[in-house]
Amino acid sequence: MIGPMVICGVLIGPESLHEIEKLGVRDSKTLSPSRRLSLSKKIKTKVIATSFRFVSASEIDKRREHTTLNEIEVDEFASILKELTPKTAYLDAADVKADRFGRKVGEKSGLKEKGADIISEHKADSKYPIVSAASILAKVERDRRISEYHKKYGDFGSGYPSDPKTVDFVRNLVKTRSKLPSIVRMGWESVRRIIDAEANEQSTLDSF
Repeated sequence: MIGPMVICGVLIGPESLHEIEKLGVRDSKTLSPSRRLSLSKKIKTKVIATSFRFVSASEIDKRREHTTLNEIEVDEFASILKELTPKTAYLDAADVKADRFGRKVGEKSGLKEKGADIISEHKADSKYPIVSAASILAKVERDRRISEYHKKYGDFGSGYPSDPKTVDFVRNLVKTRSKLPSIVRMGWESVRRIIDAEANEQSTLDSF
């Protein structure tokens, strides 16, 4: 609901894969913020390169006027692969059809025609340590940015729709008819529901 989309790619040599596994990396969502931060520092010493893409809330809204969120993610994944040019790429598929996501990213990045192997699977961040590593770096960077937003806008929680504090933050802004800041994803269904619910409630009150 709030904040940027952060995507990370890591490039690791085959000889270092076991070192990443030994760190005990796993899906970033299952780790505490302190554990993610600790692991992120160790991960950076094991990789050849990292690549990040940041898509702000306002940019997401603007781009979704003429495309889908899946296609935005295809573009950003492909951009990272163009930069890192791996021989084998493991993707955490953002499409309900994992194979389709991998095919699109492979074609758009140009890696497919170069003969690179592209493994695109759902929940890859819990299956492959290399994807877990990228997931951890992305989450640490997003947490850092969210922390900066807290200083400016107040503590709205994690920014995810599953967080009651985030939902209450948006709901209170809508109720007081305050302008929603640019860090709020206006096109997000969870945000639209709050706006629509408040509009319906106001309409009901106005009818008396």
